[in-house]
Amino acid sequence: MLMSSTIFQEQRIRYRASKDNAMLPALILCAVTAVVFGRIYYQNKTALRLYNCAWNHLLLKLEVVPTAAVLRVGDEYLNPKPNQIATEPVDIWFGLGGIEGIRRMRRNARILIALAAYAERWNFTESVIVTERMRRDSIQLKRSVFQVTLRTYFRIGQVWLPFHLHESVAAYHLMTKRLLALYQTSHAGLYPRLAEVLSSAPSQDATVTI
Repeated sequence: MLMSSTIFQEQRIRYRASKDNAMLPALILCAVTAVVFGRIYYQNKTALRLYNCAWNHLLLKLEVVPTAAVLRVGDEYLNPKPNQIATEPVDIWFGLGGIEGIRRMRRNARILIALAAYAERWNFTESVIVTERMRRDSIQLKRSVFQVTLRTYFRIGQVWLPFHLHESVAAYHLMTKRLLALYQTSHAGLYPRLAEVLSSAPSQDATVTI
């Protein structure tokens, strides 16, 4: 009788364990889904808030990114020339300011998109197209920054890190070029100020009346 009771309890434990194991994938899926939708909601809310900002306020939100390093690496990547390995990955890394400089490019990306969307007030058709192209550039930028961050912290796949590093800089450089070209044709009066801010640190007192 005691043996039968022990066997019955073991069967109940095994049944509960198998039931819990069966529910585990579903719980993980629900957690991942919640994180993804939460991230999408946050990004949409942030983008909407940026779109409602004044033009000068958007400029002041831009963080300083080493322009010379971005220009050199981005131009080498987008316009290949002889001796394409002249710039060493370590020089790019330190030229950008390490992981913090890369994160600044990622944070600036959404502001650059908002500035492109702002130009819809003066040049709707071209601005819509350029904004969408910049969104796609931003996706590439974020993917590359994620890969750089992951491989930097966990020390995995280091051989691929320079490729993701180049791609992140090239995507950011392309976004700035698209934005500047858009403002050259859409609002020549704001273009000089925009070019100045993208090449230097924004100051609180340097504003433009729109």
